[in-house]
Amino acid sequence: MFGMLLNITMTLSCKQEQISSNVSFKFPEQGKTVKLGDDLTIALDVPAAMKVTATTYLVDGKVVGTKNNAEAFTLKTNDLSLGYRLISAIVDDGNIKDTITVNIELRSAILPPVLGYKVVNVYPHDTTSYTQGLEYHDGKFLESTGEYGFSTLRWVDLKSGKALQKIDIDKKYFAEGVSLVGDKIVLLTWQANTGFIYDAKSLKQTGTFLYQNSREGWGLAYDGKQLIKSDGTNRIWFLHKDTYKEESYIDVYDDKDQVDQLNELEYIDGKIYANIYQTDKIAIINPKSGAIEQYVDLTGILPAKDKFLNTDVLNGIAWDAKGKRLFVTGKKFDKLFEITLVP
Repeated sequence: MFGMLLNITMTLSCKQEQISSNVSFKFPEQGKTVKLGDDLTIALDVPAAMKVTATTYLVDGKVVGTKNNAEAFTLKTNDLSLGYRLISAIVDDGNIKDTITVNIELRSAILPPVLGYKVVNVYPHDTTSYTQGLEYHDGKFLESTGEYGFSTLRWVDLKSGKALQKIDIDKKYFAEGVSLVGDKIVLLTWQANTGFIYDAKSLKQTGTFLYQNSREGWGLAYDGKQLIKSDGTNRIWFLHKDTYKEESYIDVYDDKDQVDQLNELEYIDGKIYANIYQTDKIAIINPKSGAIEQYVDLTGILPAKDKFLNTDVLNGIAWDAKGKRLFVTGKKFDKLFEITLVP
């Protein structure tokens, strides 16, 4: 009896191994690069003696199609997001189901046009402010400034550039992006894996939260439903506005490759605007796909005569949703600019 059970077990085991080793992907090959929007043919390489009765196709664990055989399947990529995607096929021969997988990289098919700028107004900006986060609300700026020992959170007057309210952040933290959510202010820190919550009126701290899978805290914005967070890579995270849990993400690409060091963020008319650290560029990003649809080149916005020893890089984007005004500045810039974008 034992020998019979052992024989049956070995037979099933061999059958499982046979399916696993013999069924594979004919297309696509491992690591294939695909342009977003292109149709992708998924085909199985199945031994002639094997009869497949059903195949289920998945992308990142989500079912995208089924077949009653091993015929090729066409995957529409229009609604997918950019980056590495895991394609799976669950193959059924009537007795045993087996799963095979392959990775592809979805890249952007958009050649982003480059926009210029026109300066509309110039306002003073505190040269001690190592600007990390910037938003415009009700006639004033919400600004967070960084550096260990010098990080602050402040409300700033538009016309004078002076702080209306300000608190210092504990010296062990390097403050990063900031965003207003209702009557709360959410502030990131750089490498401490920690975010802080403040009352928007008093600037009194009311809570903290921990990051989950995101590497660091860089930029932060709010689209009215979710918080949007950058971590210094090409990945942008979407967080629950009340629990601060990471719910999803996109990977950001232009037509050439992934674009890293996404920094300060702003949500403007359905798009994500992101400073690219240590450059004079702003990327305008599709929040669904991760594709950069346009670049803004702000080269020369701060004249050479206004650059001092402590003047750092461009960083800080703020949007006046009611007045349709766009503001930009930089770390320790002495000026903050209202601009319009031009071809």
